[in-house]
Amino acid sequence: MLKEDITQAVTCALKEDLGGTLDPAADLTSQLIPADKQAEAAVITREGGIFCGRAWAEEVFRQIGADKIECSFLIEDGQKLKPGQEVVHLKGNARLILTAERTALNFLQTLSGIATAAHAYAQTMAGTACTLLDTRKTIPGLRSASKYAVACGGGHNHRQGLFDMYLIKENHILACGGIAAAVAQARRLNPNAKVELEVRSLDELKQGLTAQPDVILLDNFEYEGIEQAVELTAHQVKLEISGNMTLDTIARFAALGVDYISVGALTKNIRALDFSLRLLPDADAAGSKPAVQPAAPAAAGKVEIIDKKDSVL
Repeated sequence: MLKEDITQAVTCALKEDLGGTLDPAADLTSQLIPADKQAEAAVITREGGIFCGRAWAEEVFRQIGADKIECSFLIEDGQKLKPGQEVVHLKGNARLILTAERTALNFLQTLSGIATAAHAYAQTMAGTACTLLDTRKTIPGLRSASKYAVACGGGHNHRQGLFDMYLIKENHILACGGIAAAVAQARRLNPNAKVELEVRSLDELKQGLTAQPDVILLDNFEYEGIEQAVELTAHQVKLEISGNMTLDTIARFAALGVDYISVGALTKNIRALDFSLRLLPDADAAGSKPAVQPAAPAAAGKVEIIDKKDSVL
């Protein structure tokens, strides 16, 4: 994943919140706080799930606070969350911490929500030879972030965009003059590019097998139709299925012998995880310890942010 994507996404989100500028002074309410007021704060999760979004939240605090906010993460992307767990400890200028608060939480709640959903689907499919894929049904401007979150949850990335492989669908087939013509043209134009063909019937599948794409996508096939397709294909080509997959049904489909299942709901039907930021009471003023104690630093996570555009296909 390109680090530039993180910087750009964070800049866009902050400008959206600050009226088109990155000047923290545009935050009217935070100007009520004395300019030199220092504070400590804890970001906690109110529910369990899979954590994701560290780099985006760090970038938020960097762009707003620079060297005026000390940001210590206590968990790594891809690790499990427990309700009430502190995930970030902050020290620094109180105004800047509160200006950055909502944007940082928005990234954490959204990306952790995607990672949590991907984890649930991946766990449901565990024990099969089928690979869970995401789709291009992502929030505009958060494509690479969403796909990173899927990977953190245990899923895999389909194509990153329109640029890295062919996915020939119904309208492409119609405009090209048929399945054979569309696949042949793709091979001529970009011999080294992967070619996936979407089909809607067993008849189109037979045409697809003759055309020899790399992957055939069975779009919205019923269970019995997929069984027939697997038998007909006989491992001549990789098979992907998609369409209305749920946690209740995906394991049954994954056991049919298909290679991939793509689930648009991973990045489209997002249920954000609940995070909150709490300023900790001043120890001298309160005469007691802070309400939330920072946890021990987390061990290094297994998932790294990388500059990688290759899909699992």
